[in-house]
Amino acid sequence: MAANERVPAERRRRRPTGSGVVLSADLIVDTACQLIDAQGAQAFTVRKLGAALGADPSAVYRYFRNTEELFLALADRLIGESMAGFTRSGDWAADLRDLCLRAYRSALRHPQIAVFSTVRVTGRPHEQRAVDTGIGLLLEAGFDEATAVRHYHTLVDTALGHAALDAGFLRLSPGQRTADDQAWRSAYATLPADAYPNIHRVRDQLPLMAGSAVEGALDLLIEALRASR
Repeated sequence: MAANERVPAERRRRRPTGSGVVLSADLIVDTACQLIDAQGAQAFTVRKLGAALGADPSAVYRYFRNTEELFLALADRLIGESMAGFTRSGDWAADLRDLCLRAYRSALRHPQIAVFSTVRVTGRPHEQRAVDTGIGLLLEAGFDEATAVRHYHTLVDTALGHAALDAGFLRLSPGQRTADDQAWRSAYATLPADAYPNIHRVRDQLPLMAGSAVEGALDLLIEALRASR
């Protein structure tokens, strides 16, 4: 039987490896997360995962049909991390902001995984809970069903889009990151006023460009949502 045709029940069986470690889906996801955090998604292989687990690589396929399914589980793990400890304050707008920033920060804790996690739909329990929570907040705020879905889509894609952008920045070398940050303080801040009057006028504020714009973007959107009710 092919790996992608194994029955789901087989994947739930906890089996010890040759080194005595009891495999589980959670352990595999944890170990894959550590490997990708350390080495990057492009360097990840099931062979390396098996070695880190002390198991034959084929054992992974008793729990995940293929690497695609494993990567979706990893993406869902990040969403689960973002939802851990989330509680409603009673202010729907503040709660939406918190929910989106949690997703952003979870992705930034794992920038190598954010390469693929920010652009996938996992269809798994953590994502389902996050979607249900976000849309629920908008429904409670008084938006109709279609508008609630559109607004949630806009908010979460804004947060994840910034996460993908900022994760890309974190994957640069330290020297590249420093050079990019310094460019706002040197190359831009010293441009002549006659050629670049607007840049010259705001030159003292240009270092702000070195930070993430995620909070500002979310604040603008949520302010617009408050005003549209």
